[in-house]
Amino acid sequence: MILTHPACALHDMGPGHPESPARLAAVLSALDAPPLAAIRRLLAPAASIEQLRRAHDVCLIERVFASAPISGLSRLDGDTAMNPNSLDAALHAAGAVVAGVDAVLQGQTDRVFCAVRPPGHHATHVDAMGFCLFNNVAVGAAHAMALGLERVAIIDFDVHHGNGTQNIFADDPRVLYASSHQWPLYPGTGAESEHGVGNIHNAVLMPGARSLEFREAWMLQLLPAIAAFKPQLMLISAGFDAHRLDPLAQLNLGAEDFAWVTRALVAIAERHAMGRVVSTLEGGYSLTALRECTAAHCQALFGIVSALP
Repeated sequence: MILTHPACALHDMGPGHPESPARLAAVLSALDAPPLAAIRRLLAPAASIEQLRRAHDVCLIERVFASAPISGLSRLDGDTAMNPNSLDAALHAAGAVVAGVDAVLQGQTDRVFCAVRPPGHHATHVDAMGFCLFNNVAVGAAHAMALGLERVAIIDFDVHHGNGTQNIFADDPRVLYASSHQWPLYPGTGAESEHGVGNIHNAVLMPGARSLEFREAWMLQLLPAIAAFKPQLMLISAGFDAHRLDPLAQLNLGAEDFAWVTRALVAIAERHAMGRVVSTLEGGYSLTALRECTAAHCQALFGIVSALP
């Protein structure tokens, strides 16, 4: 199942901003092509205030609502702005992950990809930042736990550390957070010494790292930790900015690396989580790489045989 909403294409932070509507157009172009065009898709609902409050302090929610402009742009930080459509987009982006969680827990499907923006993993409990308004994957995880799940794994292979997701769940042993990311790089968090209450697992990759280093980090550090946690549900922050073409980072991965890690994660989900995986778009700022990586990730996610190794 694919969840998306037209509102997510209307969020625009101004000319030249890398997190642009063209990103979602690139993602949808990959999803509209065979073989992914056959995957069922639904409109994402908007998240409710109650759902947002499970992950965010009311002060953040009120600030985002109050910052929604009638015209022009309002700025939340140096990187993050809102136009008149941004609030609606952010509510549907978070609501997509909630709806995806409901779909897999109710047995409607095993796998969901949320083709939404703005991204979310930098939004903390109290702050919107780094192109992110609400933390979409955290809202989804909190919703799953409100429904009774006791072990939820959040997997993040965006090139930037998901400081917001780690911030929200660092003291909650019901959530495992596993991330590979470039170091040093924005936002400056994600050291391997950051463990939370034993539920945080960070694997750092130096600038210039390639497929070998990426796959070793997952095989030796992150995948064993995820498997040992035995998640009942797996959520993926699917950022594709570790690709060699991305202009905002310096890693050298290819689409095949995202397919490889996705297959490994699906295998763990099959063993421990009844196959239940909800993935949501995070970063990725080369449109060419975004199309290629979305196709590779989603084919692996939905079990479509691919030529990628």
